[in-house]
Amino acid sequence: FQIESRAQMSMLPRLKPRCYYDLVIEVAIVRPGPIEGGMVHPYLENRAKRAEDVEYPSEALKVALERTRGIPIFQEQVMQVAMIAAGFSAGEADQLRRAMAAWKRPGDLQAFYEKIMTGMHERGYTDEFAERIFKQIKGFASYGFPESHAASFALLTYVSCWMKCHEPAVFLCALLSSQPLGFYTPSQLVQDARRHDIEVRAADVSLSQVLSSLEDNGSEQPAVRLGLDLVSGLGADTATRIIEARAAAPFTNVQDLALRAALDQREMQLLAAADALTSLAGHRRQQVWQASAQRAMPALLHGAAALEDELDLPAAPEGEEVLWDYASLGLTLRSHPLKLLRPRLEKRGLKSAEQLRDWRSGRTARACGIITVRQRPQTAKGTLFISLEDETGSVQVIVWPDVYAANRSLILAARLLAVTGQWQHENGVRNMIARSFEDLSPWLGRLLMESRDFR
Repeated sequence: FQIESRAQMSMLPRLKPRCYYDLVIEVAIVRPGPIEGGMVHPYLENRAKRAEDVEYPSEALKVALERTRGIPIFQEQVMQVAMIAAGFSAGEADQLRRAMAAWKRPGDLQAFYEKIMTGMHERGYTDEFAERIFKQIKGFASYGFPESHAASFALLTYVSCWMKCHEPAVFLCALLSSQPLGFYTPSQLVQDARRHDIEVRAADVSLSQVLSSLEDNGSEQPAVRLGLDLVSGLGADTATRIIEARAAAPFTNVQDLALRAALDQREMQLLAAADALTSLAGHRRQQVWQASAQRAMPALLHGAAALEDELDLPAAPEGEEVLWDYASLGLTLRSHPLKLLRPRLEKRGLKSAEQLRDWRSGRTARACGIITVRQRPQTAKGTLFISLEDETGSVQVIVWPDVYAANRSLILAARLLAVTGQWQHENGVRNMIARSFEDLSPWLGRLLMESRDFR
């Protein structure tokens, strides 16, 4: 989660971390403090230079700033700069740290302004340098990291990135079992895993655990079996009863499940709606029919055979199945909704994320996707960032404040959004600068899609 914000996704290809300490800086520099303090671009410029070509205001300050290429990024460095360049005592530097840490009261820092300016002037530093340092200090009052804090998060970042790269099935399973969290919904996590060739298997009363689990599939990466906890409306206690009953003996049919796990008709219908009775009843329409006929009462033990004379219903078309999947699980293992809509989208000239990957920078582009994330961070000064998901990946959209103001209602109401804008492709970062929008949500029919909105 430390490197999944839009700002981090933009910074990573520019900073290109090569070692652990690069991650420490990455985590710390994309924060309101360093951004508002104007530290990001100077750091990137100095990082592009050879170490011996980086200039320092003085040899004394090189001791404090060499590890971050001459730019104070951590709270400890700001304290060192105050002591070396402005003559602060250790106690005064700690008071400065406390004022920086009280980021909800940035006015507390103004008391240090005169001492910093005077102290630096007396030691031969220019007023311009002193003003810049104080601006950076004020930036830290809007949330800057201690180095130890950044180092801890960087370790978590490295470990989770290693897991995502080398054990993607384990990573997916863990994230699904830890919901709700982070920037991505279970649907997005599953879509991404499948695009990386991870097999994801459906929730099923005969095979699933309460939480998502791993299953051997004979390949290097195990399959991920969705847990019963993903079934909308089904409580953990109900899922546990199913697992405990199954441990005694496999279920033989839907009635056996209902009786031995003490499931009422509502719980059976929830399982059928989620397609979780496949192993016992076949396709979803058969599941729904059988679940609706169930009564978890002892009397059925004597009349169970009569319920086996079921209707032979036809399977539902894929579009209907996808609707059911999202309504009951919040995700689908069938075709992505945008794949089903692709012929209509192509007629509108709307490109997929894959088609736009090599689109020429500066060229007008048109894309359409399900809104999965809306972000409007404090440091973006009113700019909105949108992630649009289709069957091939995601398109990142930047909406400038004036464009957002003119289209706010449409953007906030839409689930399926078509965007026209200018394509940007630089240093591995791809964005669309939005100009106009069209709400195509009615094309999704009854499909309920949720986005993660961050302000």
